Amino acid sequence: GRGGGGMSVTLHTTKGDIKVELFCEEVPRACENFLALCASSYYNGTIFHRNIKGFIVQGGDPSGTGQGGQSIWGKHFPDEISANLKHNKRGIVSMANSGPNTNGSQFFITYAKASHLNNAYTIFGQVISGFDTLDAMEKAPTGSDDHPVQDITLERVTIHANPLAEQKYTIFTQDRSVWLLWLDDEPFSF
Repeated sequence: GRGGGGMSVTLHTTKGDIKVELFCEEVPRACENFLALCASSYYNGTIFHRNIKGFIVQGGDPSGTGQGGQSIWGKHFPDEISANLKHNKRGIVSMANSGPNTNGSQFFITYAKASHLNNAYTIFGQVISGFDTLDAMEKAPTGSDDHPVQDITLERVTIHANPLAEQKYTIFTQDRSVWLLWLDDEPFSF
């Protein structure tokens, strides 16, 4: 896959670490949202509320219900469907939604190829290491509503920048919000 501008993150979960390469060049808005949520500790302590063996694990909702979560803009943002990105293997990372253009903060990671998700969900990354952690998550017992019996928690996220690409981004805080700007581009606004 493409280098995605050299950005990656490590998800530190109670089952271990998962490193995700981000496709910032292909889906800049979804990546800006995800990185800013990570940088502001939004995901810290959130659970993976939905875990379906052979399909996906889903998280990113501070309410833990699957009904919550907000983008950095405080409202839904549009899908970014790239013809080059498909749900064609284990470890694809996509925005969850409740219909077209309803992206917020929830995301999922595929356990297997899931072609029926193509063109309906914004893919913004892929797992590059920590597949053993993904294995452990998939094996975790679930109860009703595919909810893990024992919480699988995303404790915190580390953001990594490729030193060669580092100058492309700056993260600054203002009014307790975190924004990620592209130095060679205008920030997104809605």
